[in-house]
Amino acid sequence: MEYTRMVPSVSFYRDGSVEIESEFEGEMLGWNVPANYLDYIHPHWRQYKAPHLYQHFLLGFIYAIIFAIGMFGNFLVLWAFATSKRLRTPSNLLVANLAVFDAVMMSKLPLFVLNSAVEGQFFGKYGCDFFGLFGSYSGIGASITNAAIAYDRYRTISSPLDGRIGMKQGMLLVAGTWIYASPFSILPLFGVWSRYVPEGYLTTCSFDYMKEGKNTQLFVMTIFGWSYVIPLLLIASFYSRILMQIRMHEKLMKAQAKRMNVKSLTQDKEQSTEIRVAKVAIGIVILFVCAWTPYAIVAMMGCFSSRSLLTPTVSMIPAVACKAVACIDPWVYAIHHPIFRAEIQKKMPWLCIFGKNASSDNSSYGGDNITVKTEMSQVEPNDCSTAVA
Repeated sequence: MEYTRMVPSVSFYRDGSVEIESEFEGEMLGWNVPANYLDYIHPHWRQYKAPHLYQHFLLGFIYAIIFAIGMFGNFLVLWAFATSKRLRTPSNLLVANLAVFDAVMMSKLPLFVLNSAVEGQFFGKYGCDFFGLFGSYSGIGASITNAAIAYDRYRTISSPLDGRIGMKQGMLLVAGTWIYASPFSILPLFGVWSRYVPEGYLTTCSFDYMKEGKNTQLFVMTIFGWSYVIPLLLIASFYSRILMQIRMHEKLMKAQAKRMNVKSLTQDKEQSTEIRVAKVAIGIVILFVCAWTPYAIVAMMGCFSSRSLLTPTVSMIPAVACKAVACIDPWVYAIHHPIFRAEIQKKMPWLCIFGKNASSDNSSYGGDNITVKTEMSQVEPNDCSTAVA
């Protein structure tokens, strides 16, 4: 199939669309798709009426907001990690890697805004491939990175003295996340197994889960297990062990307090902070599950069940959800991570969303071998009134 006629321009989908518009009575989804790209649009989508302009505008506006907030948040996390020596630890390297994957997810949103403006794929097949490739890398990469963070939390909490991963191990884990995300990102790109095609309003692209045949069903089942089930099983395994470790620790503390005939013993600050950071990581995982479960359901519905409920509008909702989580992730880490919060507050005192005296949290973060106590108090408190003055 030739793609030379797909020259990027604002009126890309208007060229040669008269016959197609007549064929679909000018009201059906895909009316403005060039004939040499029509094969990539599944007939299921073309049975629905084209969305109104306000629907494209609304989605484009939502994505623009998500892009601005998400890219700024991920930039803050990466900037703090790169400029602060005490943040450059193996555990925080995994956090920064998650921010990179989220930033990759954010980077494709301007293309969606362009697609919404022209009611289709602004750059044709090449833009669709780019959109699908970045979405696949960021989605699969974020899932396995969450599993790596869970592994790091488990190692740190279960063996706080000798169980922490080193920088070399951290770098190997980061490299492993990119390798893990590569097979099911590259195979559809070159059409080796599946392909990237427009979906929903035809302004987003994903792997082809609508095409009939055993090959498609096998691909969907495989990528479902690879990118969703396996990471979640790893995450559940590590965090369940963390909970068991916490319960065991609490029982030991109560037994020790009973032997000493006291009401309770003060827990070690470092252990307490490890548990708090683990709770933040669990929150991130819950967000991940809430974001990608709807998308997994849509893919399974499109491949194995009745497609009557799979309307273009319904298929766009999971896409918005997964983008929103990539936007929220960095803010959750930045707000709840004491050292990230203090560093950002120190570098940007005008950013008052972190609250008054955000840097006064003297808690330690056990993701490395540095316990932050006096360091945190050395950062000058900067509240909103100071910033305004």
